[in-house]
Amino acid sequence: MKFNKKILKNGLRVITVPTKDNPTVTVLVMVEAGSKYETKEINGLSHFLEHMCFKGTTKRPKVIDISGELDSVGAQYNAFTSQEYTGYYAKADFKHLDMLLDVVSDMYLNPVFNENEIEKEKGVIIEEINMYEDLPHRKVQEIFMRLLYGDQPAGWDIAGTKENIKNLKRSDFLDYRRKHYVPSATAVVVAGKFDEKKTLANIQKIWGGIFGGKKKDKTKTFESQKKPEILLQYKDTDQTHIVLGVRSFNTYSKNNPAMRVLATMLSGGMSSRLFQKLRDEMGICYYVRAENDTYTDHGVLQVSAGLDNKQVKEGISAIMEEFKRLKNENISENELNKVKQQLQGNLYLGLETSDSFAEYCGYQEVLKKSIKTPEQIIIEIQAVTAADVKKIANKIFQDKYLNLAIIGRFKDKNEFLPTLKF
Repeated sequence: MKFNKKILKNGLRVITVPTKDNPTVTVLVMVEAGSKYETKEINGLSHFLEHMCFKGTTKRPKVIDISGELDSVGAQYNAFTSQEYTGYYAKADFKHLDMLLDVVSDMYLNPVFNENEIEKEKGVIIEEINMYEDLPHRKVQEIFMRLLYGDQPAGWDIAGTKENIKNLKRSDFLDYRRKHYVPSATAVVVAGKFDEKKTLANIQKIWGGIFGGKKKDKTKTFESQKKPEILLQYKDTDQTHIVLGVRSFNTYSKNNPAMRVLATMLSGGMSSRLFQKLRDEMGICYYVRAENDTYTDHGVLQVSAGLDNKQVKEGISAIMEEFKRLKNENISENELNKVKQQLQGNLYLGLETSDSFAEYCGYQEVLKKSIKTPEQIIIEIQAVTAADVKKIANKIFQDKYLNLAIIGRFKDKNEFLPTLKF
């Protein structure tokens, strides 16, 4: 993969990823703005603002003006909000690049925040929150983050609270956008089939005259834990959803290649340790997966699973046993090499489309201010040894770092404490 980076005078970063054989093109605009940049009173605003960028601009004042124009060329388009960034994108036949760039830029630069649309969209956001409440496999993720980080931005739900959503005013959107939607905190990514010189000139024309103040920073995440912690939410479900995990490392850590190998050993495909144990041997779950999530100032390795209500403790114990094996047993070269090849294959398979190239570059640029090529990442993974994985396992898998979130038919967290011991 080849990419080029240019920084405009106003601080805007432009990433171009030309691919000759791809018939599509994607425009992605990402900004360093997410729920971690909020105060408690406006928690949920980052996500709400993302919605409002689709609700009219100075150039396209009606909702249908935006969606109708993109639909008319068969474009795929959407947006997403996380704790640390927000993204807006559109993808279509490469012949429509100029239109895609114009629409996505317009949405980002010129939203009108019509008060009537804000009031209507409050209902949409609240129903989205209600939907998440009815999806326990997703809701348990929010509970897990609340358990780890408590009453600070890293522990708040990205969608916010219903009460906050109801109370947000137009002035809140304008104030937040002024503080965070500035060129120096923004990256424009174009990936796919396009004329690079022409596209750069077009971006300069659209974005070059846009200026903003200094970016407001987020509150640093505070971490403190001295013993295993458990958080339950009672719900009359047909299966119990759990997240069991430990604190790990931030996105800049040199430990992350070993963490990727470790997480893939646990749940990289149907031959992985957890899939084999919990699903094939024990038959107590349909899904089980391990992920190492990294953020700019913290990280977490988590295992999530939907378990048979009657065998929750057995499932937790089985996951704990796999953690212990990584701490205490030597990893075979065959397993290590299999995992490395799997990570390499998955990395390339995940970069087959223009939107995947755009997101790959945009995510790294916004969080790290630099981009590693797939080849560089593969070199780092190939350098990981069995001893590296065992060392990192012994560092993170300690009683005091264990956290367990549960949604299901349970009310007493103390009955699970005996399972949280190495």
